[in-house]
Amino acid sequence: MKKIIITQSNYIPWKGYFDSINTADTFIIYDEMQYTRRDWRNRNQIKTPDGIRWLTIPVEVKGRYFQKISETKISDKDWGKNHWNTIRHNYGKALYFKDYSEIFESLYLNTDEEYLSMINYKFISAICGIFDISTEMIQSGDFELPEDRNERLIYLCKKCGATDYFSGPSAQSYMDLELFEKENIKVHWFDYSGYPEYRQLYGEFVHAVSIIDLLFNEGPGSKKFMKSFNNEL
Repeated sequence: MKKIIITQSNYIPWKGYFDSINTADTFIIYDEMQYTRRDWRNRNQIKTPDGIRWLTIPVEVKGRYFQKISETKISDKDWGKNHWNTIRHNYGKALYFKDYSEIFESLYLNTDEEYLSMINYKFISAICGIFDISTEMIQSGDFELPEDRNERLIYLCKKCGATDYFSGPSAQSYMDLELFEKENIKVHWFDYSGYPEYRQLYGEFVHAVSIIDLLFNEGPGSKKFMKSFNNEL
């Protein structure tokens, strides 16, 4: 059995994203897909005393031109310094902030990547390291992809020797399961419901925030609040 997930890179994603990576043997970063505005590719949420706040990496967008995520460039070189100052200001008093501040400060202040995809890759890789997630990570740009959406996924599964493909529930609207069955690839759907709450700053609990919220608040105990580490996903 070889398990695979194929999904676009996100900026400092939420805990469910890392649960899905931890479930798989191979994670393909699917950044040959179109960049979409107001999505998770270049932004995510943190908690502040004034409520939820978006952290957004400024990028260049070329109107109606088909722009791949992997082709999307950063438009403000100071974005990292600005984001780090915001994170430090709002999480500086979190119980485990100091345990991880050196890692994230280095990422934010020393990352000079020109492309969004590579920035996301660096952050995702570093966070996987913190959680001891050893899943193999591959870029979709390393392959010659077919045009059809379902054929692309099947092609990548076959290239990686996958027997089982794991996907988020939203993909049920477009995936042709019969095509996967013909190729003897079993499809599974992640269930992101039922996560336990953890200690969290600033009022009412919110699940859909960046993974850094969990890390800074629960530190080494963060795995207890993630489903894949407890065989629940």
